[in-house]
Amino acid sequence: MRRLNLTQSAAALRMGIPQPKVSAMLRGNFSNLSERKPMDCLNRLGYDIEIKVKPTKGSTGRLLLAVA
Repeated sequence: MRRLNLTQSAAALRMGIPQPKVSAMLRGNFSNLSERKPMDCLNRLGYDIEIKVKPTKGSTGRLLLAVA
């Protein structure tokens, strides 16, 4: 949103979700969204998403989110 200089309302229209859900996402609340919806929103804002799965070196894996 910042990169595109969008208001919450403009971003909501572009992402196809109501503005209150945009506000909730910006506060870190994703509880009312499916796993797929945030990825769809990022695509609509002009981002590609790449998911990479590989074996871990430890006993438990980890989750890493990198934004370029």
